[in-house]
Amino acid sequence: MSLTPRDQDATSEHGRHGGGRRRKGPGGDRKPRRRRVLRWSAMVLAVVILGTAGAGYLYYQHLNANIKKKALNIGDKKDRAAKGKANAAGQTPLNILLIGSDARDSKENQKLGGAKDTFNTAPRADVQMLLHVSADRSNMSVVSMPRDTLVSIPKCTDPDSGKVYGALTSAITNDSLGRGGPGCTVATWEKLTDIHIDHFMMIDFAGVVSMADAIGGVPVCVDANVYSKSSDGHGSGLKLKKGTTYVKGVQALQWLRTRYGFEDNTDIARAKAQHQYMNAMVRQLRENATLGNPNELRKLAETATKALTVDDGLGTVAKLYDLSKELKKVPTKRITMTTMPWQYSTTNSGRVVPRPGDAQKLFRLVREDIALDGKDKKKSTRTTTTPSSDPAAADDKIAVQVQNGTRSSTQLAVTGRARTIAQLLVGKGFTEAVADTATILSEEKTVIRYPSADLEGDAQRIAKSLGIQMSSVKKSTEVSGVTLVVGADWRSGTKYTAPADDDQTPASAQVINGSDKKQCMHVNPNYTW
Repeated sequence: MSLTPRDQDATSEHGRHGGGRRRKGPGGDRKPRRRRVLRWSAMVLAVVILGTAGAGYLYYQHLNANIKKKALNIGDKKDRAAKGKANAAGQTPLNILLIGSDARDSKENQKLGGAKDTFNTAPRADVQMLLHVSADRSNMSVVSMPRDTLVSIPKCTDPDSGKVYGALTSAITNDSLGRGGPGCTVATWEKLTDIHIDHFMMIDFAGVVSMADAIGGVPVCVDANVYSKSSDGHGSGLKLKKGTTYVKGVQALQWLRTRYGFEDNTDIARAKAQHQYMNAMVRQLRENATLGNPNELRKLAETATKALTVDDGLGTVAKLYDLSKELKKVPTKRITMTTMPWQYSTTNSGRVVPRPGDAQKLFRLVREDIALDGKDKKKSTRTTTTPSSDPAAADDKIAVQVQNGTRSSTQLAVTGRARTIAQLLVGKGFTEAVADTATILSEEKTVIRYPSADLEGDAQRIAKSLGIQMSSVKKSTEVSGVTLVVGADWRSGTKYTAPADDDQTPASAQVINGSDKKQCMHVNPNYTW
């Protein structure tokens, strides 16, 4: 399928509130990109290699040369999240960040992405999904982040030019890619989630189309005729009849870019459509017998390697092949798709922020390798903290700042909690405890943070004196000294009681199971034909 210039205009997607607004990128103000990157595109990366296992060593050197490589993490090393702990069998979880780039760095990408004035400008990571494979390979979780999420982007250094990009606060997450490459997007995720990321895989517009063609199309469903085009120019141009259609090529691109036409015309509805596509694609790759044909496998391997940009740890066919074997161990019915819980920003119209409490909980479940489908047979095994080898100072010499983190998504902060607990510590002999009355935070659970190893013993001593579990004592570069944040689990009283573990995935994460074949997108009545 080819597009005329007029047809190409129909594939554009505007911002959350239209296309007339200028957006600021890392290089300053830029015109809005009329061709929004397909938010699903990185999702396909998680399953691309599933179909290449049988063709892993065809034209080995040739395929290796196809693969583009970039640095894994270009943020400060001191900000790296700790690696996941091994289970009793010595197995460790695997975390891969999937990135979809809207780069217009080639004629093909420009043709598909449009917006000539954006050619060769800084790319954006408009698709970001964290794929987590459990240590025992029994389950897999995917967490997507809305492209308009406001986050803190850490300082990043471009490994090619050496250019240093300073840290940003309250910045759009997709701007991270233009600040030195995918390694900055990885650093941003680690800063937000405290989840160690082992690898990344990135794909662009051309890769999206070629992959859809290579597998012969993917079945998607709509509950009414849909035409994603409005009189004022909104829409991807997708036009489908009610029921199931196998989409490929540019039509697949349109499906996965469609926002105007599905449900409430938001990025969240678009993410739901992308999850449906990824689930169907996983099943296609695993169940389609034609993929056993050597020619089909070679075609898929060629397409996949040309479409990918990866970190050095995945930079050869052999490494991708090894990864494919790990991913194929996970049953389709144990694959869980989620969206990071979010809420609209109160300070920046049209943007969203991680939903206090729920987002942190989802990140914790992934960090602690707890299945998001709720089907783990074993109970949660929390990490125990080894006592610090550096002894604590005398109680009256330990400086600790107390902050109020009792605000949640459903409750206002409790007034005076920082002062109350600071006074409690003073009464216990920690005379240098002080309350930070100017700061109000949202913290699901009470936590004690410390910046460096020489203060770990002091932080653990504070925890012991208050009855706080050692697993809540965490190293963090975001504090300059020992800092106690009184969380939403300690809204009253002076005796801390650790809450019972709740390992249920928040309802706001919008869980979809990978084996669900009945998914069908609801069409917005204003976009039917």
